[in-house]
Formats: sequence, structure tokens, C-alpha cells
Amino acid sequence: MAAPSVAQQHQTPLPRVKGDTAKINHYEFSAQQTIEYAKKNSVQVKNSLLDVKMQEQVNRELTAAAWPKLNGAIGTTYNPNVMTQVIPNFISPSTYQVLIDEGVKDGSGNPIVMPGDFGNIAAQFGTKYSASAGVNLSQLLFDGQVFVGLQARSTAVDWKTKLADVTEESIRVNVYKIYYQLVVSKTQVELLDSNISLLTKLQNDTRAIYNSGFAEKLDIDKVSVRLTNLYTEKSRVLNNIANGYYGLKVLIGMPLRDELVLTDTLSDELIKRNVLEVSEYSYEDRNSYQYALLGKRLNEYNLKRYKLSLLPSVSLNGNYSKSAQRNQWDFLQLGGDWYTTSSISASIQVPIFNGFFTKSKIEQVKINLQATENQIEDLKRSIDNEVISARNNFTTAIATLDFQKENMTLAEKVYQQTKTKYDVGTGSQTELTTAQTDLKQAQTNYINAMYDAVIAKIDYLQAIGKLSQ
Repeated sequence: MAAPSVAQQHQTPLPRVKGDTAKINHYEFSAQQTIEYAKKNSVQVKNSLLDVKMQEQVNRELTAAAWPKLNGAIGTTYNPNVMTQVIPNFISPSTYQVLIDEGVKDGSGNPIVMPGDFGNIAAQFGTKYSASAGVNLSQLLFDGQVFVGLQARSTAVDWKTKLADVTEESIRVNVYKIYYQLVVSKTQVELLDSNISLLTKLQNDTRAIYNSGFAEKLDIDKVSVRLTNLYTEKSRVLNNIANGYYGLKVLIGMPLRDELVLTDTLSDELIKRNVLEVSEYSYEDRNSYQYALLGKRLNEYNLKRYKLSLLPSVSLNGNYSKSAQRNQWDFLQLGGDWYTTSSISASIQVPIFNGFFTKSKIEQVKINLQATENQIEDLKRSIDNEVISARNNFTTAIATLDFQKENMTLAEKVYQQTKTKYDVGTGSQTELTTAQTDLKQAQTNYINAMYDAVIAKIDYLQAIGKLSQ
């Protein structure tokens, strides 16, 4: 098992949440493994993937408009008072006509004569109880907006998926930067430990010379002050490293109580490897550019949707039902008449005038489409600028790294030579102090140059769309 990380060796245990008995997990991650963990656990990435699933469900909702709709209905009605309708008396005229045709006489022996007005009769139409059951089938045969929506389904999902890729790329960039910052910080701590070891030895040597009467107490105090400053700086660096680990855990969605060990190492050769060999780049390699193109395509579908909304829509409907009327509620019993009703209908809805609403929508989408095209052109220029700037920054960072490494090597050599002169009595402590200070500054400059170089590499790979490769 790998040794505990620098942060874990000097990290104060986190306070536990009351009632939290969760197991503390131990992870040893390379940079790529850290990114894979973030893909599965980062809240931002998980939510962006949920957006993709949401779009898939929206697509299903849209597809439902093109499928047949089948509905069933069953119901019963009770009429405490059946509606009464007053109508002309059509029964009495028929009766009188029969009597007249048969030559029937009235009580006085006179032929029966048809009265001029028979008045009205009150009639009830219906029964106390009624019931019905049936199904209705409807099918949309053509609708321009639905047709375009079906065409745009795949693009809409791709658009959400690409947005998830953009989010994931942003997480990847931040993970790389924090990860390698912590790796570089480990080298910084190692250099601080080396300086502490040198000063500790110098303190012991100076104390021995003082005891021999060839040095002042002031010389020991000067070394002690510098040694204390180094311990203070190391404590500050370790605190920053510990906070960096916590920040990395939050970024990738890892519980802060879990232990994380970073297994990757960093060297000048790794930073330089296979980067500046890339001489060409493509806009299509950038997720942000692909996302913009998909947004433009969706706007084109939107324009097509409003244009086709000017065409007629066609639908087909069918209905089949059974109904019955009773004076008693006995619909569940066998027997009794049920009457069938069925119909098939087709309808065409022709848009004639809607107050120029559709025309306004078409013009709005055209304007949005032009704005999107302008943004894509601006994005191209932005990518060109990012690539050129990132390449220049990386080239400069590599040159600075090489220079600072040579300078650190030279400072180490100067310090060793000055220390040798001091040990044999031909050099002063002032010279040794200056050499040690120069060495410490050269080491700090090298650490900063290494971090700047790895950040410049990440920015360059992101600019040319190769960070995930």
C-alpha cells in the first residue's frame, strides 16, 4: 500500500457529524481515476445527466402526440324527476279522424266534426335510469409542428448530452489543476524538508563552533530564526495542502471523511511530453463548439416548425358506444335492450388568420438563428485566441521551467561550495546565509514554474480539445 499522502500525515481529523456512523473509505487515485470518480459522483455531472434523461421523457411526450388516442367511458344517470315537455296534441286528431272515417255520430245523431284546436299535452321523455359505455379512438394524421418535433427529438437529446459533456469537461479541468497542484505541493514540502535538514545541520555545526570559541551566540540565533521561519512556512504549506484535499473531495463528490491518496507523480519530462507536437486543431474537437452547432440546428427546427404550422392539420376520430334506459336500475342483469351508437369522422383544420402571431414567431426565430450564427463565429475567434495564447503560455512556461531548474541546480552547487568554505573556516556565515537564501528562492521559483507549466499544459490541451485524450 502506498504511503500516506503529505496532507494526511499532517491533517487534523475532521469533526464528526452527530449520529454519523458511516464507514471511512480509503482511495488511492491517479488523476484519471479521480476524474472517473467525479463522473459518477459529482453533483454537477449527475444533474447534467439527469437533464439528458429529462429530455428523453420530453421526447416521449412529444411522440405521444403522433400515436392513436384510445379512451373508454362508462357512466350512469339517475333522474328523480324526468323532464316534462309540453307538445301539441297529436293523438286526438288521429282519433277524431278514425271516428269521422267510420261515420260515427255524436249523442245528438250528428256526424262527428274535427275540432279546430286540440290544445297541448304534457309528455315525459326518458326514464328514471340510464347507462352508457363506449370507446373513442382519435388519430392525428398530419400536423406540421408535431412532424418537425419528431424530427428534432434526436438533436434535442444530443444537445443535452453535449451540455453534459461541457459540464464534465469543466469538472475535468478543475480536477487536473487541483490534483497536480497538490502533487507539486508535495515536491515543495520535500524541498522544505531538505532545507530544514540543511539548516538543522548548520545549527548543530554552528553550536559546535561556538562551543569551541570560534563563533558568536548571535550566529546560532540567526540560524535558529531562519529554521523557525522554515518550519512556519512548512506548516502554512501543509495547511494549504490539507484544504486543497478537502476542495478536491468536494469537487469530485467524495465525503470529506474519506481518505484520499494521490498516486501520480510529476516531472519536467511528463509535463513536456506529446504536447507541442500537435500542429493542427479543429473547432469540432471542442465540446463548446459542438454544443453551439446543436443549438443552431434546434433553432433551424424551430423555424421549420412555425412555417409548417401554416399548413392544415388532419385528424381522424371514431366512436362506438352502447346505451340503455330503465325505470329501475337493473343494468347488470341479463336481458334488456342496449342500443348501439357508432361514428367515424375526419376533420381538417385550416389556419386562416391568427393576428400575424405565426409571422411574428417566424421572425423571432430568424433573429435568434442569426444571433446564434454570430455567436458561433465569435466562438471560433475565441477558440483561435485561446489556442494561440495557451500555446504561447505553455512554450514560455516550459522555457521558464528549464531555466528555473538550471538555476536551482546552480544555487545548490553554490550553497554546497559556500558550506564547504564555511566548514574549513574560509567563509563567513553571512555568505552561507546568502547562499541558503538564494537556494530557497531558487527552489520556490522552480516550484512555481512547475505549477505554471502544468496549468499551461492543461489550458492548452483544453483549448485544442484534446484534454480527454
